[in-house]
Amino acid sequence: MSSVKEYFSGVGRGLKSLVTGMAVTGRELVTPKVTEQYPENRDTLQIAPRFRAELTLKYDAQGHHKCIACGICQMNCPNGTIQLQTKMVDLPDGKKKRKLDKYMYDLGSCTFCMLCVTTCPQDALEFSNDFEQAVYTRDKLVKQLNYRPEPEGEAPAPAPKPAMSPEQLAKIKAEALAKAAKIKAEKEAAAKAAAGNSADGAASTPETENK
Repeated sequence: MSSVKEYFSGVGRGLKSLVTGMAVTGRELVTPKVTEQYPENRDTLQIAPRFRAELTLKYDAQGHHKCIACGICQMNCPNGTIQLQTKMVDLPDGKKKRKLDKYMYDLGSCTFCMLCVTTCPQDALEFSNDFEQAVYTRDKLVKQLNYRPEPEGEAPAPAPKPAMSPEQLAKIKAEALAKAAKIKAEKEAAAKAAAGNSADGAASTPETENK
């Protein structure tokens, strides 16, 4: 008798489980679908703003970026994804300034940790949500972020002064030599005069003692 009871009890539990599973299946049949039909819906596809896909430099309306090539992002990157190349430029006041030449970024080794973005003192970096980055070779994942041509925002450095002619250089050299020779002669004359005075003083001393 107990075995028959257990049998029907198991059948009841199985039917209950079946009904529960069918209820879940039924709800999913009427639930709106979230599967994206990519790439058919590429024009209407909405990507979350927080999605991190590729590191980019921030550019203003005039085409300038804020990067000053300080190297903090390169030092903080845990994978060596960022490599900066700098150059020295001449300013209108005659001073020199270090400037960004190439900002190289390896998307293939980036972990999207955002340490470069959060530690940038100039707020010059951000991650875009452009996720279409598939390529056939890894070398194409290495990108130069400052690919835009730099606008003429700074005044050009002053033109270098023209070099002196050989005649002018020879004249300046001759004047310098003549001045040096004059100073040397004056020093020698002063030394001789001092030596003569010392000799005269030494010669007069014995005569004074005899008197």
